[in-house]
Amino acid sequence: MANEIEVMDALQIREALPHRYPFLLIDRVTGGVVGESITALKNVSSNEPFFQGHFPDRPVMPGVLVIEAMAQAGGVLSHLTMIDLEPKPLFFLAGVNNARFRRTVLPGDQLEINVSVERIRRGIWFYKCNATVDGKIAVAADIMCAPGGER
Repeated sequence: MANEIEVMDALQIREALPHRYPFLLIDRVTGGVVGESITALKNVSSNEPFFQGHFPDRPVMPGVLVIEAMAQAGGVLSHLTMIDLEPKPLFFLAGVNNARFRRTVLPGDQLEINVSVERIRRGIWFYKCNATVDGKIAVAADIMCAPGGER
């Protein structure tokens, strides 16, 4: 029997991740299955600090930050899967493969992030990820996250 992931707000996400503003890049978890998948949201605001320099006359969310948001969603999934493990491992982005940037992410967009576990090998988590805006893929990538210490 699969354990459904409940909706998580920003405060609950902060309990699962060490990231803080301005680098916490997911606002809400909307569901998923522990050990299998997670769906998260990022509300892209025109007030994001990265828009000051990327680019002032045509603000675009940097693709690498979309990748980071996907990795953070994967981190929440790993945390929820290993919730009873003490000490809790701290996961770091270890690799990105097959990244494709299909459309720009703009202020006012809501990014839906979908992460599925492909496999876990020797403590390294392999995820298949995509981020969509209005149902259209903006970014897709295969991501690896590895433990790098405790917190």
